Amino acid sequence: MEPLIGMGVLALMGVAATIAGASEDLESDVGSQSNPNSQVQLAPQMMFPHRIYNKAVSGEPPSNALMSAIGATCAVVFMDVFSLSPLFALVLGAFIAACIHGTFAITSVMGRSASQQRFKQPVYMDIIRSHTPVIMGYAFITTFCILVISYLLNVVLGHPFPLPLLAFIWGITVGAIGSSTGDVHYGAEREFQQFEFGAGLNASNSGNIVRKAESGLRNGYDNSWFCAKFGGPVTGIAFGMTVFLGNWITTVFDPVRGLGWLSVVAGALIVLILIIWNRKIEVTARKAFGPYKEDKVEEEATA
Repeated sequence: MEPLIGMGVLALMGVAATIAGASEDLESDVGSQSNPNSQVQLAPQMMFPHRIYNKAVSGEPPSNALMSAIGATCAVVFMDVFSLSPLFALVLGAFIAACIHGTFAITSVMGRSASQQRFKQPVYMDIIRSHTPVIMGYAFITTFCILVISYLLNVVLGHPFPLPLLAFIWGITVGAIGSSTGDVHYGAEREFQQFEFGAGLNASNSGNIVRKAESGLRNGYDNSWFCAKFGGPVTGIAFGMTVFLGNWITTVFDPVRGLGWLSVVAGALIVLILIIWNRKIEVTARKAFGPYKEDKVEEEATA
């Protein structure tokens, strides 16, 4: 394949990955999944009943891997058995995966809320009715984008892995990036914004999540609105860079042409640049927003 064509395909994969990362993080924020979920789950037990959709079907990597694998398997069946065009097959596969994910979400949130009846946690049917379609919508976008990436990698770039396996791997990847990148801007800041920034979470404050929103009681919509400003886009950029840069190295420095070692060197340089860049961002944030809590404690001790 011509390098320019390969770079064009990689650019399209990077765009799809960016959208998938953002939608995956926002889906998690609406449904309270992955790392922040533990505090939402703990809140009623600490006598803080809430109106946040608490599904946590599983960790984000397994959940997204399941959605992507189901969607890819259905798409392969539609293409091979029913001779549907790839576009329609991928759309239908993503739709079926989103419906299954919505079913899991409903049973999960109702089971979790019902199990906390002894702690006076109600089952809010209006929250289930309003949030579940949004969760399914985000799940559809994420799954469809993952299927597009997997299809381009398998059919256009000639990757030897079958479509369902590629989708499974990319589903794990986008879920892992959502957990490591997006959750910080939801769990650490949105749930406990009544405490001082950088103060950490004391054991005595466990479960004491923010339950009042800008207007009325907080729910998953508020978390999604907040995270769409930064957490979602950052997650999308992180996944987009992972997909684009990870494949860009082997496209430019093709191992088939004897450039394998150059691809390794280029990958090491990219990682080094990102480490230095991340450190500069952290130092800039410290200077812009003031010292963290532990720094204040040290200053008071020395004074």
